[in-house]
Amino acid sequence: MGVMKPAETGVGPAGPLDAIALREAAATSDPLEQICPQTFAVPAAPTVAAQAEEREVDAETIRAAWRELSRRHELMVVEGAGGLLVPLWKGATMADLARELDLPLVLVARAALGTINHTLLSIEAAERRGLMIAGVVISHSTGPLVDADALNLVALRDALGARLIGEIPPLAEHAQPADGAIDLDRLGL
Repeated sequence: MGVMKPAETGVGPAGPLDAIALREAAATSDPLEQICPQTFAVPAAPTVAAQAEEREVDAETIRAAWRELSRRHELMVVEGAGGLLVPLWKGATMADLARELDLPLVLVARAALGTINHTLLSIEAAERRGLMIAGVVISHSTGPLVDADALNLVALRDALGARLIGEIPPLAEHAQPADGAIDLDRLGL
């Protein structure tokens, strides 16, 4: 399996941590520069980070990395940055890249206030653009939920129905989710 993070922002001296984690999870030796061809120090949307650094996101560099990685790997997992409508390069969003690369989406919903609206709007935006949604995973990245957030998640689970393919509870650093936390069979993995 190949992995890619087309652009990562907020990159410090330790390098693109999301891309490094992807490479380790996939147990691949692909060059980090192909897995993450565009990096920026400013923790903002890729176009915003690039502008702050007086640079541009190089779409052709991203496309070339994709071509090379997808040539070597039958299956590719590509992690976005910030959401479907985040501007990736001038005139293109993450959704545009997903459409260009013909990628099905796994939306990750946060287990926090605002998740119902955010998740359902993301689904609507994807469908409006003709993108296939393989499923939604709820991520509990912040620890125990307050009662109101727990109630919101019940409503979100109901709204998602069969689209909900998994839920990741809060995990200790370097811990792995339990087997079956995500229905990988529904993703074809």
